[in-house]
Amino acid sequence: MGMFDKLKDLKRLKDLDGALGKERMESEINGVKVTVNGKAEVISITLNDTLSKEDQEKAVKDCVNDACGKAKMIMAKKAAEISGLNF
Repeated sequence: MGMFDKLKDLKRLKDLDGALGKERMESEINGVKVTVNGKAEVISITLNDTLSKEDQEKAVKDCVNDACGKAKMIMAKKAAEISGLNF
């Protein structure tokens, strides 16, 4: 693999990183909402203060896990697209 090929791969990874940063996945449970980007970074959390502290904590945890799971699927799909593999 030549230097030019490595530079092309680097550009593809940078493009992938940018595309993933623009993606948004949401999960909502009992009025608690979590939004993450395609890199599984939390963008926002909305709480529901009518829930008990314990219920809010559980909803946030479950929402984060669900939204991050969606983000991982997007990451895999986008990575497959740039590598030329299709599921």
